[in-house]
Formats: sequence, C-alpha cells, structure tokens
Amino acid sequence: MELLLLFLILLIVIAIIYHARAGFHTQRPYHYADTTPAIDIRRHLCGPMLCDGVIYGPFGRVSSRFTARMEGTWDGASGTLSEAFRYSSGKTQDREWHLRVGNDGAFTATADDIIGTAQGQQSGATLRMTYRLRLPADAGGHVLSVTDWMYLLDNGTLVNRSVMRKFGLPVAQLIATMRPA
Repeated sequence: MELLLLFLILLIVIAIIYHARAGFHTQRPYHYADTTPAIDIRRHLCGPMLCDGVIYGPFGRVSSRFTARMEGTWDGASGTLSEAFRYSSGKTQDREWHLRVGNDGAFTATADDIIGTAQGQQSGATLRMTYRLRLPADAGGHVLSVTDWMYLLDNGTLVNRSVMRKFGLPVAQLIATMRPA
C-alpha cells in the first residue's frame, strides 16, 4: 500500500513538472524569432480573408465548427479586423478588433467582448496574443483567459491555435486557418 501511494505521488510530481516545462502554454515568441516567413499583421491581416475552424470542448471532442469572413484594413500602425462567423449550429457572431502595432513587433487589440486590452507580440513566422474573453450570455457569459498563437505558412495561410482557460484549467481549444479570399 505504501509503495502504491509513493508511486502515485511520483506520478503526480512528474505530471506537474511536465505541465510546467512542456506543452502549448510554455511557448514564447523568442522561440520563433528565427523562423520565416516573417509575419507582419499589417500585411497578413489585411484585405478580405476566409477562415475555417473547429472548437474542441474540455474533453477533446469537437463542440462546434465554423466558417468566417474577415476584412482587415490599416492606416499606418492602426488597424481594424472585422470578423463575421457562421457556426455549424446556424448561429452567427460578429466581432471587430481594433489593433495598434508598435515599432518592436508588439501590438495591442480591443473588441467589445474582450475585457481590457489584448497584448500581442510578433516574432518570426508567429504571433502570440493573450486576452480575457467574455462569452455571450447564451453561452453562459463566462470569462475565459485566452492564448492565441498564429503560425504563418509559406503560402500566406495563417494557422491559429487558441487555448481557453477558466481558473487556469483548459476548457476549450480552437484550431482555424485564415487565408486571403
């Protein structure tokens, strides 16, 4: 019995160390600094775009699928990204991001369902953005902490992976592609 308890404690310690040292949430922008092609959101989130994606629930099963039409416009360092989502359920959702890019690759973003200001960083062929998202009332109105990573492919397509957390625990994940229309 003592040996089993010791084994379980060891497994828990290994799981905690792995979680702290590996996985999606441990990525940092500098890990991708030397990757190409270099992303520039003023160029790669500009003009009409098409988006396709899936949302996974907390147990890893697809909970929703969607398509979206997006339109990015820029005036110098300030931009707007309009998104019009259509979910497989027939529900629709619109969002308008207001973005501001700094000289060092950092950027900020706001939208009506974002609490405060999203913080972002471009690095090599990637960008990371973190923010707090308030879900619509019909989805529970919960506030989730979101980490978005976008990875630029050679053909101009962006692959977006987002992990949404509540109380530090992952509750949903989004995988999407965005490409020029």
